[in-house]
Amino acid sequence: MPQARDIMTPAPQCIGEDDSLVDAAELLVSLDVGALPICGEDNRLKGMLTDRDIVVKAVAEGADPAHTKVGRLAEGKPVTIGADDDVQDALETMRQHQVRRLPVIDGHDLVGIVSQADVALSLAPSDAGDTVAEISI
Repeated sequence: MPQARDIMTPAPQCIGEDDSLVDAAELLVSLDVGALPICGEDNRLKGMLTDRDIVVKAVAEGADPAHTKVGRLAEGKPVTIGADDDVQDALETMRQHQVRRLPVIDGHDLVGIVSQADVALSLAPSDAGDTVAEISI
């Protein structure tokens, strides 16, 4: 069975916790992604930010995206997987925490992201649909 590092998207670009939500939205667009890892000044992972977070947790509540810092939306300890962990462990973590993107850590360093699509592509076609459905519940 492959490890998380075998299926992850490597070298994800972080958004700083002190950057604005406008900065984050611009980066999401330029990278053509739906989520970004939030990193602190210490380069440690602080959380994940999605395009949906910006809309639901900030704009819809009347926050000014130009003056709202990304770190405001980083909630709790991020759910991660180790780079050498088995893909089945990544699947179980995604199912248990209902996350579609899972940061991959090697030691204390963020080295990649395993997405729902990465997982689906690594499975046999018969298993992919069930797995994606379970993560998306």
